[in-house]
Amino acid sequence: MGQLDVFFNPDGIVVIGASTQKEKLGYGVARNLINSGYKGKIAFMNPKRGILFDLPIHQSISEIGEEIDLGVIVVPPAFVPETLTACARQGIKHVVIVTGGFSEAGEEGAKLEQACKRIAKKEGMRVIGPNCIGMIDTHLPMDTTFIQPPMPEAGEIAFITHSGALGAAMIDWARGEGFGFSRLVSLGNQMDVNETDMLVPFAEDAHTKVVTMYLEGIQDGEAFIRQAKKAAKLKPLIAVKVGRSTAGQQAAASHTGALAGEDRAFDAAFRRAGVHRARTAEEMFQWAKMFAWCELPKGKRVAVLTNAGGPGVMAADAVAYHGLQMAELSAETMGELTNRLPNGASVHNPVDMLASASPKDYAGCLQILAKDENVDMVMVIAPPPPMFTALATAEALTAVIAAIGKPVAVSFMGSRLVEDARQYLRQQHIPEFRFPEDGMAALAMLWQEGENKKRDMEELGCQVDEGAKKLAAKAVEMRLENQSGGFVPPQITGEILSAYGLPIEKLHLAASMQEASSLADQLGYPLVMKLAADDLSHKSDVGGILLNLQSRKMVEQGYQTLMTKGRELPGVKGVYLQRMAKKGQEVIVGGVRDAVFGPMLLFGSGGVDVEGLGDVGFCMAPFTRNDFDDLLANTWAGRKLAGFRQYAPADKEAVYKALVCLGQLMLDTPEIQEVELNPMIVFEAGKGASGVDARMMIGRK
Repeated sequence: MGQLDVFFNPDGIVVIGASTQKEKLGYGVARNLINSGYKGKIAFMNPKRGILFDLPIHQSISEIGEEIDLGVIVVPPAFVPETLTACARQGIKHVVIVTGGFSEAGEEGAKLEQACKRIAKKEGMRVIGPNCIGMIDTHLPMDTTFIQPPMPEAGEIAFITHSGALGAAMIDWARGEGFGFSRLVSLGNQMDVNETDMLVPFAEDAHTKVVTMYLEGIQDGEAFIRQAKKAAKLKPLIAVKVGRSTAGQQAAASHTGALAGEDRAFDAAFRRAGVHRARTAEEMFQWAKMFAWCELPKGKRVAVLTNAGGPGVMAADAVAYHGLQMAELSAETMGELTNRLPNGASVHNPVDMLASASPKDYAGCLQILAKDENVDMVMVIAPPPPMFTALATAEALTAVIAAIGKPVAVSFMGSRLVEDARQYLRQQHIPEFRFPEDGMAALAMLWQEGENKKRDMEELGCQVDEGAKKLAAKAVEMRLENQSGGFVPPQITGEILSAYGLPIEKLHLAASMQEASSLADQLGYPLVMKLAADDLSHKSDVGGILLNLQSRKMVEQGYQTLMTKGRELPGVKGVYLQRMAKKGQEVIVGGVRDAVFGPMLLFGSGGVDVEGLGDVGFCMAPFTRNDFDDLLANTWAGRKLAGFRQYAPADKEAVYKALVCLGQLMLDTPEIQEVELNPMIVFEAGKGASGVDARMMIGRK
């Protein structure tokens, strides 16, 4: 038995702060626990004593006996610390603190919460809350919440929520939507138990088919990814993460930092962990019903069956939008459809049976489509039928859907004329949707879950020698010796990146015109010249870069030009000379350290307009081959590497290697906050790449 299993399978429960006053939360918790049908020992405790639901209210925990292993605390906040201590003395090591008035209430409440945390840690207790509504297991059954009865229907969907109010609302909403919960937990302030702790126990529950989450944040991003990956192997995971904040981007030192943000980090982390991210709570539970009630499809080919052309076109557009594929129906299928349907009906996908389609037509055509080996999933669309009832159509469809063994989503479009059909489908556990686009999104998630299970999640790094690690450590030490951090000098940045296997053109410092002339002759032409200042991040912003210098004379003139511009800039110590890279495709590769999830990698269209274009993708470090495939597929820069019109196919493997090595650098050096090569010029296939400008920002861990 795991550390948290007692919460959902206790031998006995005591409600501490149980009350006979119906307006008190202590009454609500006691009422729900009694009404839930919980089979273990139930005890109530309150210094005032009394009788509640035919059970005595004890004055102290010590009166109750040894059968109790879960405490639900509903006493005023000032009494919670001593109540925790009393629980520990009686061997109650699992506690739910429903009481509010802690860190959510201000400084004094935060101090009280810390006192409770110290007691729990000292006594080896596990605590849910404080400031939560409690938890429910509909199959045990058990309800320790105070929300309005009845308890939710027993179902297959588990729900972890940071918001107790949302949990209560979703329970009520689910009753009307025809689905039930297996388990639900409201975590409140997460003094101890958090969302990460609950992932695997929920996924391991035999009655749970899908785990849903409402998240306002994550305490430990790396732990969350580890546990979510374990849980995702057992059950599908879906999350709504709110707070799509861009705060913090203003202080970014690089393009990579400016383009990164909390929301992108969550997207990347969820992809790595196998968590499907929904935009809204309604969408999350639409997907959850699909996961709970349908098997995974073998592929992404969708057949659309409807009685009207417009909805069919809407569905076809949604197929393309969600990355699915319209199934090419076999000649045999189209022949059977032709024999069944009237003249004028379309037997091509989407199949339009015309407005006269009967319930038998819907059922028969669905059966024909489901037999086709080219069809993996079916979307059935039914605006209010003009000649038949929607309920009759739903009843006819149900028998077929139960037998075909392929995922089917049904959209009865409308309201009052189709409501009885929608309710009937819910009772039969058939996913139904108000509009076809919603159904197609849910089918896409079902397909994506199957793809996730096939993904190669092997995390990749690169081998580097100790010299490379020492060089990076030396740069960190230098930047932190007399200050909190800052830019690593460009020359040292280049040396570190080169030592880690990243392709970068070397910078050569010239402190005078004569030195610049001599260096230029040694390096050969054409050359690039840049102002040399350690804390100058974007040199192009001040005109600090000159390209395509073809002669000694151009180098000397360039030196004078740049030094004139640099007079008013701090820390200018000359110019850098660099061999000019050959032409190729410009990309950006970078890394940024997220406060929650750690190092993230970036890839996209490079150059000075990178922030304006916004054509970038992020993934977590360490890197995987699937991450690379996703970055290429979801950016124009990535798709273009395969070749497009005037662009010859470029060296994708050079980009892949650069990202792997960059991820390794971020993992080896926790002080690196931001690093990037922009642009990195990618040459034709097999001819490598070259980074022409690099930045690295150091900060304390």
